[in-house]
Amino acid sequence: MGDRRRSHRNLGDEMNRPEDSMEHSPKATGLRLETARLVLRDWKAADVPDLIEGLNDLRVSQWLAFVPHPYTQTDAGRWIALCLQFQQEGMRRAQYEFAIEVSATGKVIGGVSLNRVNRVQGTAGGGIWINASYQGLGYGSEAFAEKIRFAFEDLQLRRLENGFFKGNDASFAMQQRFGYRLEGKRRQAYLCLADGTLKDECMTGLLRAEWLRG
Repeated sequence: MGDRRRSHRNLGDEMNRPEDSMEHSPKATGLRLETARLVLRDWKAADVPDLIEGLNDLRVSQWLAFVPHPYTQTDAGRWIALCLQFQQEGMRRAQYEFAIEVSATGKVIGGVSLNRVNRVQGTAGGGIWINASYQGLGYGSEAFAEKIRFAFEDLQLRRLENGFFKGNDASFAMQQRFGYRLEGKRRQAYLCLADGTLKDECMTGLLRAEWLRG
């Protein structure tokens, strides 16, 4: 991946310790990853308006399983509350949910997740969404690259799993650029809450060894 594996990161005061201390600190907070144009950070209550703007749009939510349409203030508030619960687990959490913020403006334009983290097996899943008004500008790829780097370098995981709904060719194309391989399909895996249709999920995977080879 060349330079895509290298980006500045600031994980707060807890993260200035050696790797072993970081991984075993239960109260690590202020998780913040930085790329050339973006900041990936923990969600906060002030993000609700940007969250609603991004997800109250069928162009985005039709590709997500658990996002209803319309997406309301109540929905956004519940999501933020859930993320705050995850954050209480510090760096040992099993689910990392990042807001994607444009560094220059502070605008939150999407979210990227690293979830189902299994440190015994060295695996995790997760996905990404981008506000439709900011798609096609490379922000999704930039955020996704940093999520992968965080998983393989900071957390020392060995395998990432992802998926996309059948028909979401843009998502698959992005994953392929990072080396993800198609591994199967789950027929009618999800009822999409946004449009009420049953969706086939195409499963993909990426190994740390493959990513390192670039």
